[in-house]
Amino acid sequence: MTFYAAVRGRGRRRVRVNAGAFGPVRDRLEIWTGPRFLPQGEQMTATTEQISRLLHEAGETHHRVFRIVDGADDDWASWYSDWLINLSELPQLLGTKPVRSELTYLLVSLDKDYTASQPGEPWEAYYAQHIVDHFRSPAR
Repeated sequence: MTFYAAVRGRGRRRVRVNAGAFGPVRDRLEIWTGPRFLPQGEQMTATTEQISRLLHEAGETHHRVFRIVDGADDDWASWYSDWLINLSELPQLLGTKPVRSELTYLLVSLDKDYTASQPGEPWEAYYAQHIVDHFRSPAR
């Protein structure tokens, strides 16, 4: 099996691995190496992939900040929106700086949709594609 992985300082390169060697961590490896390896075989654009990684980073950061309550935060979407807009590359990747309330509303909507539909792809990839679609739509 061949994966494409980001190697620090070297960009993406092919890595050949024995799929059996990873066993139960194979899903985590696919997420780590990027949403390029979606179960449905869909490929994401470079921008969508970068946004997916930002969402993953936001999730890890949020969990660290709220570690005392094991990541529990009823207002998580507001925190994510603030972090994504002010402390990440999201505005540059989208080509626009989203309004915080619009991004917060979108994140809450995506959470409900993702939970209801259980699409079988990582939440970061699902959210990233919808965020790109929303903020790049001509109707905005």
